This record gives sequence, structure tokens and C-alpha cells, in this order.
Amino acid sequence: MAADKSYSRNKQHLKLRARIPSARFNFRTVAGGKRIWTSDAGIRILLFIVCVVGCHGYQEQRFAMEPQDQSAIVGSRVTLPCRVENKAGALQWTKDDFGLGTHRNLSGYDRYSMIGSDEEDFSLDIRDVTLEDDGRYQCQVSGGLNGEPAIRSRYAKLTVLVAPEPPRIIQGAFVEATEGQSLDIECESVGGKPAAEITWLDGNQAVVKKNVKSKLELMADGQRYKTRSVLRLNPSKAYHNQTFTCQAQNTADRAPRMATIHFEVKYVPKVNISFRSGVIDGKIPEGNEARIRCSSESNPPPRAHRWYINNNPVIGDYTDEMIIFNVTRKHNKAEVRCEISNTVGTSSAKVTLNVAYPPIFRNHLHDVEADIGSIVTLSCDVDGQPKPAIRWLLNEPGRIGQVKGKSPNLEIVVNKETAGKYICKASVTGYPEIESEATVFIKGAPKIISNRTQIGAEGETVTVECLTESVPKPDFIKWFFEGREISVIQDPNYAILQESLPDGLVKSSLVIKASQSRHFGLYNCSVTNEYGNANAPIMLKPLKTLPLYIILIGVTTGIVVFSSFIILLVVCHRRRRKKSQMNEKPDVTVATGDAYKESDRSSNISDLKLQLPQSDASYDLDYTSSDRSDTKAPVGLPLAGPVPLPNIRLDDFNYNNDYTDPAYHDYGYKTPAGFVYDYPHGYSPPAHLHVHSPPPHARSQQGSLTRSIDTASTLPLSNSNGSQNNTLQRTNKPEESDAINNLGLPSGGEAGPQTPIYAQPNPRPQTAVDPRYSATYGNPYLRNSSIGYGNQVHTAKPAATPAPPPYSAVRNSAPTGNGGPAQATHV
Repeated sequence: MAADKSYSRNKQHLKLRARIPSARFNFRTVAGGKRIWTSDAGIRILLFIVCVVGCHGYQEQRFAMEPQDQSAIVGSRVTLPCRVENKAGALQWTKDDFGLGTHRNLSGYDRYSMIGSDEEDFSLDIRDVTLEDDGRYQCQVSGGLNGEPAIRSRYAKLTVLVAPEPPRIIQGAFVEATEGQSLDIECESVGGKPAAEITWLDGNQAVVKKNVKSKLELMADGQRYKTRSVLRLNPSKAYHNQTFTCQAQNTADRAPRMATIHFEVKYVPKVNISFRSGVIDGKIPEGNEARIRCSSESNPPPRAHRWYINNNPVIGDYTDEMIIFNVTRKHNKAEVRCEISNTVGTSSAKVTLNVAYPPIFRNHLHDVEADIGSIVTLSCDVDGQPKPAIRWLLNEPGRIGQVKGKSPNLEIVVNKETAGKYICKASVTGYPEIESEATVFIKGAPKIISNRTQIGAEGETVTVECLTESVPKPDFIKWFFEGREISVIQDPNYAILQESLPDGLVKSSLVIKASQSRHFGLYNCSVTNEYGNANAPIMLKPLKTLPLYIILIGVTTGIVVFSSFIILLVVCHRRRRKKSQMNEKPDVTVATGDAYKESDRSSNISDLKLQLPQSDASYDLDYTSSDRSDTKAPVGLPLAGPVPLPNIRLDDFNYNNDYTDPAYHDYGYKTPAGFVYDYPHGYSPPAHLHVHSPPPHARSQQGSLTRSIDTASTLPLSNSNGSQNNTLQRTNKPEESDAINNLGLPSGGEAGPQTPIYAQPNPRPQTAVDPRYSATYGNPYLRNSSIGYGNQVHTAKPAATPAPPPYSAVRNSAPTGNGGPAQATHV
């Protein structure tokens, strides 16, 4: 008897067959009642049990991990996993179905080895991957010694990746291009596996996608590729001085590799034209200077500039700027064009001149003649920039003109109300308004409006005028004299002139040459037009004139009378002015006393080198005129301190160049201090001014003198009798003599008890001196140390004689304290 048994584990079937011989089994009973096998059957059963037990411990070999597809970059390291459980046979790796070996070190393949941490791990390790490593790999296990079947893993694809070489641009790193001419730029990348991807970037680093074509080529090794990319460009100014970039990359290296190319684009000038000056609010005022600038961008630089005005070349050495020195209205709407050229080509730009100018009439209005009921059109043809504003006004007498229209053309239906003078006013902002006028006349018969009586001078050319209103113009005008038509051909003494005047007037003038008495009389003017005629009698009368000699006498008489009147006015005016000057009588106050300024003590009176006569006299003379104020105005004149001198210029002595100098005696004499002039001997005091000494008891013992004088006073100098009496005489009026007597002084006409020394003739030692000169030369504030006392000259002829003072008077004749004779100070 045979029995077959099969065991399955992990889907691996093992069939175990045991043949059991069909022998008989004999049993025997031993002591105790047990049965035992007999003969050889027991041996066989024992062997069967051993076989069953041995078969139960057997397992099939299998893959716990199989290799997978992988990619590796050249030069990198890659591991293909392979793990086997219950390995019974030999394990090896195959590449493209070619066994690599069963030993772990895989002798013969230096970069290959099987690695693993235990006896079940047989992963394939590949170092420094190269392109040769690219292929299909498989892990295989052979059958075991106990009949275990061989096993194989799935194929694993190992893809080796190669980064491309840096790209290269066939045209190089620099290229010249011309605007408008297409250009192909080619970039190639070699050795990439997989094939490289090429990308183009412009100068702004933007990706260029248009006009790009790529091409792949397999290299000789059959694994790597060459990639070509062609970029077609249409160069423009925008590409000038820009750099384009070619990028190449694949999965082996995502960092892009680049090549660049720089563009230099040659292009025609890009012209820009603009106004530099002369433009105001977009317009050029007429008469201004306009400067137009022409700028450009080009490569290469421009070679020439040309200017045109309305396509007419402008003569002149103009480059990038043109000047129109005087812009006129003829330049309005003119096109100014600037043309620039270089080696690439020529381009231009233009601008239109917008000229602002005042309005002007192209055609002035003309009078219009029309029948009643007809329609006429008035046209106001005005040129101006900007466009003029137009107004039509009807000029009606006594009324403000009414606006009848605002368009250039005005239609009028003619009647008596619409006929008249029309005014067209045109204005442009910024300029004066202009106007033109026309009159609409109604056609009709003529009308004579000249004077019916006219005058002419006999013997001269006489003109007789006939003024008529005639619309339309007269066909003819005839003149008649005493019923007979005048013919200028038959009578050469006549001439007829005809003149057209404004407002439809016509004047016919009949000229009579060398008129005689027979030419004066009744004339008749006859005017005729297509609508009728008019006649007017005109009386010509002779002109009655005075004889010529009567006219001449009258004119001459008028001139003489007028001249006499003018001369009389001048003479009266001079006399009145001279009399007013003579009537001015100043008030004079003369006083001596103790009053003096403190600065007098500091004045060195001894500089005069002459002692003043001592006197106890005190004078207070008040000469008051009836026509002057009674208020006394004494003005002190001290001998020291700053003193304003009076301006005495109203005396009778006038020193000028017409004065003839007489012979003078030298009354000057020298002193230790210098030269002193004796004025009383050189000049006589005025005869009409007498001053007498006071009584002896009233005399001052101090020798000081204070004088007050009106700055407007005038004391003339004269000596009627030629004597040197040295007397002061103001006036002969009684009231003034009484004023002197009130002072206790004897009058000049009375015989006094004694004659003062200053009243005696020729008192040389006691000659009086004017206190103004004493104050001036004795005052250190008024004295000029650089000029000597006796060297000052105040006459019209300095070389001939020294100047006299305004007057001379004795101030003090009292005897000196030591009993000596009275001394006078001369200045």
C-alpha cells in the first residue's frame, strides 16, 4: 500500500511521497495484556515516523525586499536593495541579464559590491556612478541543495543623469544689429542627459517665449543629447545696449547655466521738436522772437540737421536750434520741420506755429445802394488769431447802436428803418478793437443841399459849388448862367470839377478864372440820375473888402499900442519895487553897558593892540518908523563868543566892476601886532546920522561896549560936505530927534557945551571903530589866526583898495584912567 501526501507553505508546494509496503502486521500479547508488533512491520513504521517528522521542518526561500527603479547623477552613489528569506541557493545580481557574481565583493567590478547587515541582505552598492551604470538590474537566487527552487526579483531600472555643459551662443558675446533688420541668435547646450531645456531672457530678465525654436540631437554615445535653440529678433532702439541671456538646465542640475550676448543696435534718429522761447499760453504773439529746438537720440550720432518751413528749406547755419527773429501773421499755421540723418537713415519731426495777432480787415466794408424791399448782404472779412469776435451795430442818430448780428455776414432787408450806417467791430483778446463801417443807401432822385448864395472876390479865381445827394451817382451835372448852359469848351474862363464824397455826396465845382463883374449873377445847377433830376439856383455875389493900405495901418497901430502897453507895465513894476526898497526903515538900538558874555573875559582884546576909549556912556536909541512895528528888537553884539553878523546890504554903496577907484591915501599904520587900517580916515561916516556923547557923569568907566542892531537895518555911508566929522545921522524926522533927546543927548543942530572928540574933524587918535569889527577881530571864536587883520580885502577890486565897513562911528571918547588922551580902536 502506498500513500502520497503533499505539504504547502507560503504558496510553495513540496510533495512528499512515502511508500508503505503492504505487509502484514502481526501482534502478540505479552504479560500484562499488552499487544506488541511482531516481525519487520515495526521497523518500517518507525522509519515512516522519522520521515514525517523530518518533512515537517522544511521552508521555501523568498524575497523580503526587491530593488526599485532609481535615478542617479553621474559621480553619485546608489544602492539597489535585495533581501532574501530562507535563502538556500546562491544569490547574484545581474545587469541587463548579465551576472555580476555571487561573492559579496563582486570581484571584477571595483565600484560594485553587495552589502548587508546580515545573511539575508544582499543589496547592490554602486559607487561613483557613470553612464555605464545605466541599465536594468535584477537580484537572483539559485535552487537549494534540498531541491529548493531558484527565485528572481523584479527588474530595477537605474537611470544615470548627466548635467549639460554650459550653453554657448554661436554669434558670440557681442553682436551689432540694425533697427528694422531681423536677426537670429542661436544657443546650444551639449551633453545633457536628459536633454537640456533652453530658456531666453531679455535685458529686463523677462522670459522670451515668442519666436523661439528648439531642436534635439542624440550624441554619439547614444545617451546624451545636444539641444539647439534659435531666437529670432526684430531689433529696435529698445534693445540698444541690452544683454540677452541663454539658460540651460535639466533634472541632473536645476541650477541654470548661462551664456549672454550684448546688443548694439544702430537706429535712425528719434527726433523731438519743441519751442524753447517765445510761446505764451501756446501761442506766439506777433512780433516776438521764436526759438525752436530740435533734439534727437540716435546711434550712431547724427551727421546733419536740416530745417524746413512749409517744406521750404531754411537758409542759415542752424543745427539743433532755429530762430525766427520776427514772427508775423504769415507764419500762422506754418509747419516747421526738423530733419536729422545718420548712417542708418533719416527721420524728422514737425510742429505747427500758432501765431496770435491783432485783427485786421482783409477787405473793408463798402457802401451799398439798393431799392426798397431788396435784400443786401454786408460782409465783415476780418483776419485775426484767435478768431475775432464780430459785432454789427446800426448807427442811429441820437441812439446807442443796437447789435444787429454777430456773424461775419449780415443780411438786411432794405427799407427806411434799416437803411443807414452799419459798423462792424472785431476784437481779439489782448488787442485793440477795430471797426469798419458801410452805409446802406436807398436809391432815389438826387437832392441838392449846397448854399444858394455864394461869394467871390472880383479879379480872383472864384469857385461856385453844387453839393448833391445822389444815389446812384449822377449821370451828369450841368451848369447854367442866366439861362444859358455853360460850356467849358466855348468859354475857357470856366472849368468844371466833379468830386465824389462820402455818404453818397457828389460835389460839382464851377471854377471861374480871373473873375470879372460880368461873371457875378444867378447860376443854376442841374443834377440828373436814372431816378430823376434836381435843379437849384445859386447866386454868386462879389466880395466887398477894405483897401490894403487901411488893413496895414490898422495892423501896425495895433502892434505899436500893444508894445507900449507892455513897456509901461515893465517900468511901473520896476519903480514900485525900487520905492518899496527905499521905504524900508530899520530900527536901530545902540547901547553900552556892563552886559557882556562870560566868553568876553576869555577874548584877548589886547590882540587889537589898540586901547578902546573908556566911556561911561550908555546909548539906547530907538528909531521907530511909522510903518513898522513898535516892538523893539535889540540884538546884542558882544565883543566875544560866537556872534552872527548882520547882513547889511541895503546901503546906497554898491561895489561892483563899474566903480572907478579914486586915489586914496594910505591911512593904515603898523603896530607891534600887525597892520591896522584907519577906516574913519579912509571913509566918511553918513552925514544924516548924528550921535552925540552923553553927559560926563553918565559915562562908563569899564571901557566895554555892547551894541544891539537889527539884522535887517541898513546904515548908509555918505558925507555930503566932504568933511570927516564922523557923525551918525539916522533921519531928520522930528520924532526920531526927540527919541535921541530923550536919551539925554544933545541934538545935532544945537550948540552943545563942548564938542566930543569923536565929533571933531580928523581926530586921528580917537577914531571910532565899528563894534561889529571889534567883536569879530577881538573874538577868538571868529578870528582866523592864519590871516592877518590888515590883509583882508572886501571890495570889487581887492588890489586897489580895502573894503570899507558899512559905517563908522565913535563908540567911546572918555579919557583914560591915567589922565591920558582918549584912545580909539581902529579895526
